[in-house]
Parts: sequence; structure tokens; C-alpha cells
Amino acid sequence: MKPRMNFYQAAPDTIKALSALEAQVQASGLEQSLIELVKTRASQINGCAYCINMHTADARKRGETEQRLYLLNAWRESPLYTDRERAALAWTEAVTLVSQTHAPDDIYEVVRANFSEAETVNLTMLIATINAWNRLAISFRAVHPVRVNVAAA
Repeated sequence: MKPRMNFYQAAPDTIKALSALEAQVQASGLEQSLIELVKTRASQINGCAYCINMHTADARKRGETEQRLYLLNAWRESPLYTDRERAALAWTEAVTLVSQTHAPDDIYEVVRANFSEAETVNLTMLIATINAWNRLAISFRAVHPVRVNVAAA
């Protein structure tokens, strides 16, 4: 796959604005582990290899386990996630697929049982932000770094 363009260079002020939103969400008080799980799950749904690669690496650097990352796309069937993480992951799926789900009331109620009003807004903005990054990376064919496996060479 060949990148279509460097969107950072093409529209630096616009990307700077999205980066500022990203920084605000990062500083919102949501747990870093939760942020990385949400970013990874939304990226899985959207099929964004660039972002999956980035956010799983970031999660591991921050202490996330391989097992939780491997099982993330099957989080409902695994006991490894807290109730708060489950609420966030369900909301991530509902908001990422909003044209299909319309953010159902039952999922919203679970989110509100686990997150304050401000946290719910911050979580929703986190989901919106990663979806924006996914759309940029996919649309312009961003390519994740590739490490050559010495054993395969």
C-alpha cells in the first residue's frame, strides 16, 4: 500500500486543531489504560492498521498486557475487563457505529452508571477523536512502521 499524501503537511493548522482536541482528551482525567483500550477498539472496528499498530504499542508501553490486547475484539466473552472498561467499550462500539446503533439508551445507561456527566462527554470526545484520526489514516493510506523479521528473512 502506498500513502496518498501526508495530511500533516497538507493541512497543518487543521491537524493542529485535532491534535489540540487530542491533548484535551488526554488531560481529561480518564485513565490512560482506558484511553488506549478505547482507541484500539475503535481502530479495530474501523479497520485502521496504522492506528491499531500505534495504540497497541502505546498500551504495552504503559503496562497493558498482551492478553487483554489480544482479547479486546472479544471483550464481552472475557473476564479480563472491569465494569467501567466494559461500559466504555460498549459505548465505543455504539458511537463508532452510530449510523447503525443510534447510541442506544441501554448502553448509555450503563455508561452513566460508570461515568460522571463530564467523564461521559470526555469519553465520547475520545471516541470521536480516534474516529477522526482513523478516517484520516485510512483515507490517505497511512502506513504503519514495518519491522523486518530476521527469522523470516
